[in-house]
Amino acid sequence: MRLGGSVMKPYNSPEEWLVHVKELGYSCVAFPVNSDAAPEVRKAYMQCIRDNDLLVGEVGVWKNLFSPDKAEADAAFAYSIRQLELAEEVGANCCVNISGSCGDYWDGYHPDNYSKETYERIVAVTQKLIDAVKPTHTTYSLEPMPWMHPDSPEDYLQMIKDVDRKAFSVHLDFANMINGVERYHNNAAFIRHCFQLLSPHIVSIHAKDVRMTPGDLPCSILEVQPGEGVIDLGEVTKLAEALGEDIPVFVEHLPDHESYMAAAAHMRKVATLAGVHVK
Repeated sequence: MRLGGSVMKPYNSPEEWLVHVKELGYSCVAFPVNSDAAPEVRKAYMQCIRDNDLLVGEVGVWKNLFSPDKAEADAAFAYSIRQLELAEEVGANCCVNISGSCGDYWDGYHPDNYSKETYERIVAVTQKLIDAVKPTHTTYSLEPMPWMHPDSPEDYLQMIKDVDRKAFSVHLDFANMINGVERYHNNAAFIRHCFQLLSPHIVSIHAKDVRMTPGDLPCSILEVQPGEGVIDLGEVTKLAEALGEDIPVFVEHLPDHESYMAAAAHMRKVATLAGVHVK
């Protein structure tokens, strides 16, 4: 498998960026500039990636396509097109976003997130994005979230059927779907179920750890530094390796460079103990 994550230290050139990537020991990366970068800048980063046997695991969007502010939603759609085009240009495994929230908080819960109309909009917008770009070297994917579609492997599989596009794929974030006590308590079985159900479609993985705060009512499940929660991340690396030796596994949502260094070291350690080779 390939290990990657964010680069938190600043950089102004491919050479500066590569120093940080090597220090972290990554073999897969999120593309380090967005679609607004000049063509020559994108080309320079891509050449650096090729020369150093790195894999572009994802190009992020991270905009709310369903913002109640129409101008914001329209701008998000236009940016999604450009980012999917960038992912196609650089041959990323996927261009990834969340489906979007109907409320003011771009990635938060809103009652309308689960309406029939919203689900139909997600399917239609996803089709529209893919059909506009017609990617052949990349895919478009939605990161699961605890309070919007898709929030379960079954929900994701149904969405794959409804979108009905070869270029629609799974960016698996199992931690985001651990949104209740039952999944938390039986997290190992739940994670295996995610891989079993979605494995033909998985192109990128977020490997995160979670911990429940005892006594917080009604329920508080938080992301924590890998190794400080209840997830067997060694087993996660085995499940990832079964998908292919180049599957990208990312650590994320950590506060600083040192935390990413520790997370990457932990993932390499548990992978080694599980008999998994990390490139």
